[in-house]
Amino acid sequence: MPGLDRNQIAGHGVNHDGVGDRPARESPTENQMISTTTVRTRALALVAAGATVIGTALLAPVAAGAAPASTAVAAAPAQVRSGVPFTLKPGEILRPGQYRRSWNNKYTFIMQKDGNAVLYQGRTALWSTATKVKGSSIALQRDGNLVVFLSTRAIWHSNTAGKKPSGLVVQDDGNLVMYDTAKRAYWSRWTVIETLAPGRTLKTGQLLYSRNGMYRLQMQADGNLVLVKAGKTPLWSTRTTKKGAFAIMQTDGNLVVYVGRTALWSSRTTRKGSILQMQGDGNLVIYSGRTPVWSTGTAGR
Repeated sequence: MPGLDRNQIAGHGVNHDGVGDRPARESPTENQMISTTTVRTRALALVAAGATVIGTALLAPVAAGAAPASTAVAAAPAQVRSGVPFTLKPGEILRPGQYRRSWNNKYTFIMQKDGNAVLYQGRTALWSTATKVKGSSIALQRDGNLVVFLSTRAIWHSNTAGKKPSGLVVQDDGNLVMYDTAKRAYWSRWTVIETLAPGRTLKTGQLLYSRNGMYRLQMQADGNLVLVKAGKTPLWSTRTTKKGAFAIMQTDGNLVVYVGRTALWSSRTTRKGSILQMQGDGNLVIYSGRTPVWSTGTAGR
């Protein structure tokens, strides 16, 4: 599962590039400086009491895979719409075909029968859990973790255990957000915590945070991939300048910034199955297993 604890490194003698000279884009709100605890791997004890059976949405299912997302977190809604709820509450489960819909009826979050949980705008998929185990359900656990599961097997999770959730909200701005009982956002669909798994991307506006919330890697609208310390201090960048660019941690172990099919920058690493980790010490590291194979060399900065 993504986000599992690993031995962090500081100043390893691995390849790194210099700091770019572009300022980082405007940072998200302080409520989004997220710190999470280690994922619990125990068998799920999910409570379905009060879960609403909504029915099956008339949407064409999409294949597993995440879509770009860039909307900001808005204030937590205070109302519950009559009919279709827009909030998944702690302990509630969405089973295959069940969904939640935004107050303005523009956005639908559905647990598809193919095992993929997808956020739609009309018939356009905006985001998904990229899961494909048929018959899976999704639940907001009382410990704050959002989990796709089948029986007692966890297939995907948000890596947010240890929070006090008030609900997962399908917002009118198209964002999917988890709030705690103090009405603070602690997860949204465009925030990735600590680890970018093989095959996953960072598109315009998306962020990869360290667990302690002190550092973030962000894909800027100008095409630059930038490592930023809290306070908006840029520590490193790819120095790429094409609008619409995105970063991907390829399954072959190479971190690449593309625009279309053209590679603008890469880490030149080749260990299959490697992951990208944004560490709490400020170092951005590619790991093959527990072995670091590349880093930005920004630990302690």
